[in-house]
Amino acid sequence: MGQDGVIPGIDTSKPHPARVYDFLLGGKDNFTADRMVAERLARAWPGVRQAARENRAFIRRAIQYLAVEEGVTQFLDIGSGLPTVGNVHEVAQAINPVARVVYVDNDPIVNAHGKALLVSGALGKSMFVQADLRQPEAIVSHPAVVETLDFSQPVALILAAVLHFLSDDEQPARIVKTLVDALPSGSYLIASHATHEYSPQAGAGMTAARQGTGIGGQDRSSEEFADLVLPGLDLVAPGVVAISEWRPAEAIVTPRAEAGLNALVARKA
Repeated sequence: MGQDGVIPGIDTSKPHPARVYDFLLGGKDNFTADRMVAERLARAWPGVRQAARENRAFIRRAIQYLAVEEGVTQFLDIGSGLPTVGNVHEVAQAINPVARVVYVDNDPIVNAHGKALLVSGALGKSMFVQADLRQPEAIVSHPAVVETLDFSQPVALILAAVLHFLSDDEQPARIVKTLVDALPSGSYLIASHATHEYSPQAGAGMTAARQGTGIGGQDRSSEEFADLVLPGLDLVAPGVVAISEWRPAEAIVTPRAEAGLNALVARKA
């Protein structure tokens, strides 16, 4: 920490998606610039906080499915964000104590908090890597990644609520392909993505709210989302659906217009 309590390397005058997300989830590891963006988003789309909670709930359900029904014990969570309730290793290790997880994010504050708080159980392992999704080759070759995860055995790649921060100009399909190509047969992808298709007005408002913030990207329809991430993968039922409708734990689910994201799980043959 610096003398002002800010971790070196953080520009607090600029918002960061991880810290905006933290604020929407009710966290405290954010700054004025992050809160301003979050509040603008909330005005444009009052359901954005619920959407953030739905995303976390989807991740937990997908991990539980893979750990319980498919026996997956390794997880690579890229764009992990700040630690919160029900982190990936906590969910996975509650099912299988030997589970191993690598978290990846490009925000220095996430790096600091992740290393301090994401403590593994004694039988498993939990590591944090500061890296950028836009450089997938550096992620899959990072020493901490290859030392923690055994790439001869299935790995679940998690890209939850992160791909919509990449515009088409940033070649997100190439990024996803590079990551998936590094995974062995029998691996899985857990992914979610913001969309306009369930609430066009809110989506347009969110796009306008991001302008001038330095936070880029674009929302995509379910078809565009599928085209982006599914080549070479087989969809797991129920397919590409609104995030609240992916194997919901409750009989009553959040309406699509409030959920605001699509989700999927897919397997590499």
